[in-house]
Amino acid sequence: MLPGRQLPPASGGFAVVDVEATGRSPWRHRVVEVAVVLLDGQLRAEGEFSTLIDPVGPVGPTHVHRISQSDVVGAPRFREVAPTLLELLAGRVLVGHHVSCDQAFLEREFARIGVPLPPIPTLCTLRLARAHLAEAGGYGLTACVEAAGLGWYPAHTALGDARATADLLRYVTGARPDWSPPLREAAGLSWPRLGRALSQRQAGALPLIRREAPFGPWPQGVEPPALVLTALGAER
Repeated sequence: MLPGRQLPPASGGFAVVDVEATGRSPWRHRVVEVAVVLLDGQLRAEGEFSTLIDPVGPVGPTHVHRISQSDVVGAPRFREVAPTLLELLAGRVLVGHHVSCDQAFLEREFARIGVPLPPIPTLCTLRLARAHLAEAGGYGLTACVEAAGLGWYPAHTALGDARATADLLRYVTGARPDWSPPLREAAGLSWPRLGRALSQRQAGALPLIRREAPFGPWPQGVEPPALVLTALGAER
């Protein structure tokens, strides 16, 4: 897969999303990182997108998401990645761990720029885990990933959480249930389109900043690798 922006043919499927935010309220706080992992109707990986977002203000709880104010210097604002996000989400079922939270932040960010999202069908891995991971000590993403034996992942990074959520979805659904109804519903929705931001019209490739660390599992006593920031350019 190419880094940054990968747009497969519009064939439907799932968009696994995760956002990191400057606080807990979609109304008072802003998205500071977003990731989308694309899956086809059989939950096979098709592509992924992630970047830090400049929230145009304080980044919030660095002790949770590990994003410092200096990390978002040069990162795009939400309006600048909004056209790409619309292309990635259109026609797909929205998946997340506590998906209503990620959905609320995305809807509010789009509302701020005057773009209402359609009523997207959703799938929540937290709810699925409650039914299929009775042995989990809790139902946060980290606890569910551990109970499923999926190995270490860079928690509280949007891309790490989205990838882990995609793996968890495959684990808890096992025999591949029939996803036809929500997939048909998603494919039938009318989605808005959005031109590139005025600030980007003369700037060429949109600068993205991606946080990433390799997945585990790592041997006992071995420190997992640190996160790295990677500057990317996405074609627009």
